Amino acid sequence: MSKTRELGIIVYGATGYTGRLVCEYLNEQYGVGGDVSWAMAGRSQDKLEQVRDEMGISVAVPLIVADASSSSSVDALVQRAQVILTTVGPYQLYGADVVRACAQAGTDYVDLCGEPAWMHDMITAHGEEAKASGARIIFSCGFDSIPFDLGVFFLQQAAQEKIGGVVSRIKGRVRSMQGTFSGGTLASFKATMAAAAKNPEMIHVLMNPFALTEGFTGPEQPPGLAPIYEEDLDSWSAPFVMATINTKNIHRSNLLLDHAYGEDFVYDEMLLTGPGDSGEAIANAVAADKSMAENPIQPGEGPTKEERENGFYEVLFVGSNAAGDTVSASVKGDRDPGYGSTSKMIVESAVCLLLNPDTEQRGILTPAPALGSLLIDRLQANAGLTFQIES
Repeated sequence: MSKTRELGIIVYGATGYTGRLVCEYLNEQYGVGGDVSWAMAGRSQDKLEQVRDEMGISVAVPLIVADASSSSSVDALVQRAQVILTTVGPYQLYGADVVRACAQAGTDYVDLCGEPAWMHDMITAHGEEAKASGARIIFSCGFDSIPFDLGVFFLQQAAQEKIGGVVSRIKGRVRSMQGTFSGGTLASFKATMAAAAKNPEMIHVLMNPFALTEGFTGPEQPPGLAPIYEEDLDSWSAPFVMATINTKNIHRSNLLLDHAYGEDFVYDEMLLTGPGDSGEAIANAVAADKSMAENPIQPGEGPTKEERENGFYEVLFVGSNAAGDTVSASVKGDRDPGYGSTSKMIVESAVCLLLNPDTEQRGILTPAPALGSLLIDRLQANAGLTFQIES
């Protein structure tokens, strides 16, 4: 269990684009002086004060100056909190020392990381130390990968009830989505591509669906790299940009759950584009799209408030077993996936850790084995997500 600390949650990166959304949600949902104590942290006292005042946040919320380039500053930061919520990315550039410090101090941690090569390195470097200290370090607590990781977990629970056992094959299919990327997401993507260009061995990690399973390799997985027509869904499917990180996290969840989904578990993730010639044309256009690599948007930029509130997503999960039994479920979000919904998901992950200090799993984790149904309940109650059995 994490040590008792002065503060419940420290939002590190509170003055950035996503950090501001996180603080806005914390302030609206949990206020000041209740069960959830929280603070804002960043590099500049003046900027912290400016953001706090602009957002109408009480002066009772502590402001903490911390610099990711200073190990002593990071160490002091993590010693003050039960949970560090960090939006300071790209994590491969600014996050390693925070993970190191939390693993040593037994401080819980959540982030929005979608950088699997860095996550692989952090598991290797700090996984055992985090277990020993009792830290719960959870990567990918936003759109990548909570709706997908918890969607699979939710479907497997439904399968147990409906057909008496788990399903060995699940298709994750994005049924609809409206949202835009921010500069922070693009910065992480470009940093990963730059690192891979310098270190070709990283390509293997990026392409391997079992890159985060610490030596375990399951059956061959569908590549998901080209459009396909799926008769059972009566739709064309296109490659989905978040699949490379989500699939790795889901296989890690299976590992951490003692292979509750089976050692023969197969999962892939794609974007549904519809039937017929039009569906095929859209799938081909999605597969050929290079706009993410070429987008000029910078860190600190992102969708407008109107765009966030008008955004949404819906993901379908279809499971089957060798006997031909099937079960399906969906996960829906009521804001744009990358920011409006993501800011709520990471806050609820941090609050769930704070209010449930005695969960079993310790170390470097994924959302499903760390918090499971506890987090699903919070997301449905507070964060605009809906988990639903469809058949």
